[in-house]
Order: sequence, then C-alpha cells, then structure tokens
Amino acid sequence: MKKFWTKNYPSGVNNNLNLNQYNSFVDLFNEGFKKYPNEIAFENMGKSITFKELDELTKSFSNFLTYELNLKKGDRIAIQSPNVLQYPVALFGAIRSGIIVVNTNPLYTPDEMRHQFKDSGCKAILILSNFAYNLEKIISDTAIEHVIISDMGDMLGTVKGTLVNFVVKYVKKMVPKYSIDSFHSFKKAISIGKKHTYNQVEIQPNDIAFLQYTGGTTGVSKGAMLSHKNVFSNVIQVSAWMDILLEERKEIVITALPLYHIFALVCNALVMFKYGARNILITNPRDMDGFVKELSKYKFSIITGVNTLFNGLLNNKKFHDLDFSELKVAFGGGMAVQDVVANQWKEVTGCPLVEGYGLTETSPVVTINPLDGTNKIGTIGLPIPETDIKFVDDKNKEVPKGERGEICVKGPQVMEGYWQRKKDTDEIIKDGWLFTGDIGVIDDDGFIKIVDRKKEMVLVSGFNVFPNEVEHVISSHPKVLEVGVIGVPDKKTTEAVKAVIVKKDDSLTEEEIKSFCKEKLTNYKCPKYIGFTDELPKSNVGKILRRIIKEKDLELNSY
Repeated sequence: MKKFWTKNYPSGVNNNLNLNQYNSFVDLFNEGFKKYPNEIAFENMGKSITFKELDELTKSFSNFLTYELNLKKGDRIAIQSPNVLQYPVALFGAIRSGIIVVNTNPLYTPDEMRHQFKDSGCKAILILSNFAYNLEKIISDTAIEHVIISDMGDMLGTVKGTLVNFVVKYVKKMVPKYSIDSFHSFKKAISIGKKHTYNQVEIQPNDIAFLQYTGGTTGVSKGAMLSHKNVFSNVIQVSAWMDILLEERKEIVITALPLYHIFALVCNALVMFKYGARNILITNPRDMDGFVKELSKYKFSIITGVNTLFNGLLNNKKFHDLDFSELKVAFGGGMAVQDVVANQWKEVTGCPLVEGYGLTETSPVVTINPLDGTNKIGTIGLPIPETDIKFVDDKNKEVPKGERGEICVKGPQVMEGYWQRKKDTDEIIKDGWLFTGDIGVIDDDGFIKIVDRKKEMVLVSGFNVFPNEVEHVISSHPKVLEVGVIGVPDKKTTEAVKAVIVKKDDSLTEEEIKSFCKEKLTNYKCPKYIGFTDELPKSNVGKILRRIIKEKDLELNSY
C-alpha cells in the first residue's frame, strides 16, 4: 500500500529518518548520560536518581554480572519486579553487558515462571524478595545458576529503605518465607561491582536485546526476539513523532504501566530517557487512591496507560481536583481506548487522550494519532515514519482502502522472530510482513480503526460481530464501569453475543442494557445474554482478557 498517509503527518514530522545513528542501546545510554548528568532520570517513593548516578549504578551492576557471575554476551537474565528504582538499574546494566533481558511479570504463577525461564534458558535472575517464594518452587526445573534478590526499599536510602523493608516484610507481611540455597543481595551486587573497572563489550545492531514474552492470550507464551536495532529504531520513530510537542529536560512522565511490559519499556523508559525526562515510577497503580495521591505531588506533562487505567482514574473523585496545567498529552495503548473514556478524559484534564497501536512483535509502536490536534478519536492514528502497512483478506490478498482486512506491518521495528520457534515465526512473518491477527480498516486520510482480533470475532448466522464494537456501545452507558464481550455457543445461530458487565450503578438491569443496545446496534450484534460480575479478568497491564471470560463462562453455563 502506498504511504498516502504521510500527507497528513503533522508539520515537522518527517517520514525519512536516520536509523543508523546508534549502533546499540549503549550509544543511546551514553548520549543521555553525557547530555543530562544532573537531571533526575527516575524517581520512586520520593527517592530520585540522576542520569549521572544511573550511569554509575548500571556500570556497577554490569561489572557484577560480568566479573562476579561470569555471564557472557548473549546469556539471558530474567528481571522480575514491579516499578522500583532497581528495575532500570538492572535493565540498563544487563544491556550494557550484552546480556539479553527477559522481562517477567512478578504476578506470574510458578507454572508460568517455569515455562518462561526454561524456554528462554535464563542463567540468572533479579527478583524482588516478595516473589522469591514462587521461584523456590521451580528453580530446580530451570537453568538458573545465579539469583540476585532485592528488597523493596533497597534504593531508597538507609533510613527510608530500612523502614520500607520493615513495613513490607513484618507489618504488611508481603514477603512470604522462601528458602533458596545461595543468592546475592542486590545491594551487595552493586557494592561489589563498584570495585571493578567497567569495560564495554562490543554489541552489534542485530544482537538480541530482549526476549519479550507475549501474554499467552492465544496459546503458549512465546519469546519475541527484539534486537538492539528493532528497539532503538522504534525509539527513533516515536521520538520523531513526539519532537513537535516534547522538550528536552522539561518533561515529567508518569510511568504507571509496568516496565516489564513492552509499551512502558520502550515509550516510558527509553523514549523519555532520550528527552532527559524525569520518570516517576508508580509501584502499585491498582491502589487508585495511593496512585492519585502520588500524582498530586507533580505537575506532570505526560502519562501513558491503557483504557482501564484511564477509566479508573476518571472514576476517582480526587483525580478531578489535580493540577493538569502542564499536561501535554496522555498516550493510550495495549487495548482499545473507548470513545467515552477519551471524551471524558479531555473534559476533565483539558488534554487529549491520544491512542496508538502496537504489538510485542513490533517493539512495539506501529501507529500513533497526531499530536497537533488533528487526532481522530476512535482510531489508532497514522502509521509512524519508516513503517509500511497493508490489509489482507483470508486468502492473504490485499484489500482496497476502506475495506476490512488483517493488518500487516513491515518496518525496522518488526522482531527477528520467536525464540527457538521457527514454525511459529514463519506463520506470522511472511516475505518480511508481520501478520498481526488484528482486523482493521484505513480511511482516506490514512487513519486506521481496529475492528477486532481475528480470533475473537463472533460468528452469528454467518455475520461477523466484532466484540470491540459492541463493547464501545455498552461502555457508553452511564451505569457501566467495564464490559467484556464474548461469543457463546448457540444452536440456531452458531454463536451468540454475550456481554459480561461490571456495574457502576447497582440499579443497572439486563433489560436496560438490551434496550440500550437495540437503539445503537444491528439486531445480530446485540447481546443475547447479559452477565454481571464484580471484576473482569485482566492482563498485567489491565487489558481485559476475553479468553478467560469465555473459559469461566463456559465452565459455569451451558447453552
């Protein structure tokens, strides 16, 4: 497909970029350390570290991995931690050593940990002590030789750190007992690493930087091999889009999404690093009152999130009282941002909620809405510079502009493939095109609208029903907090639409929803069944998991 969308790029955004300005992430890091030595790089729980301090800390951690653990370039280290200051130190330190980082959700079950650690062949792990009890259960089934354990308050200073660790362990009892034969403490690792002289290993653009595991929502979790070039290309692409709005040294970014997720990893940790931004790490955004209290301390200029996070903030009364005078943009990704949420966000904050789109397999960003006020609510924006897009039918034939088809992506951000899974790689990457599994449509201006996941379409009497469309309608009802739409078996129509709803108002009834849908949707798209629940299953970043909703529903109900 011709890149006709570039004509609608904001003024100052160029489609032709220099993607060879870095050889590896180390070049990006060194650039930031040199430009912003005295600026605050990361902040968490009131403690901050400057770019200069981050430089020294990451060198020390790199030295420890290299000289004390004898890890070599290409070895894998898992990092399993929420957003605390230890995370960027370990992340950057490992990358400086040429070691491949395996980002891991700390909420994983032992079985999920076992799969990821065995599949990746991790030799080492940095893990927060809160989760070490799960590691104990499965470590003997893995190739892990070295365990580094960190406590929550390890980087908060002697007094505050000791107090936080005491409260976490003994008052809140958030550290279950564990027994691991031998391990290193994070603080000692840094201390020992300081004694060595740092020597940078040679890293090539195509060397793997991350094994980023997919969420496993459509089968076994697979490790996407993201090279240095994949990810720093995406950093350059996203930066080119943001240059018209963001200023070096002046931005305060709120990082509530976990750094182990590709969206926050690239857009928050790496892109914002390039701008010398002050990065506020939120450890537990699920504690909405605590999160809003933390937000009240800053005149923040950027926030990233997913629909459920923004919706949660908007439903917190104290959030409405915050100072949004410096807020430039909110970025939504990971799942569709619902129109009702985007509109309410603009109303409350005075700032647009700009939606983008990407996948783990694309490092991650593929499209972003313009930042010059020409964004279109309900779309995922325009393809970013140096990115090709096409739409294909079930026979892999390209469909004309305006017709629905599977979104296919080509660009420097497309992964090298799945770790040790050639068959799976060949199924998703064909002739350099990544087949996303997402169904979309592109309009005359180049704006793309996601219709749904290919595998989550509901087939009603031969008609395709896209859950996203139905969810958008139902979520606009004032008594609805959240909704997940699935297909359930039906003898007459093959499948029927079911909506599972979390109420905002207890008075909401099944009849209200059905009547509401009849006004706004064609009959076959209207839910035949309505279910109510206190909570919907979500991924680590708050994405509603339809697959889990469906599994639970079919266990409880027969149709």
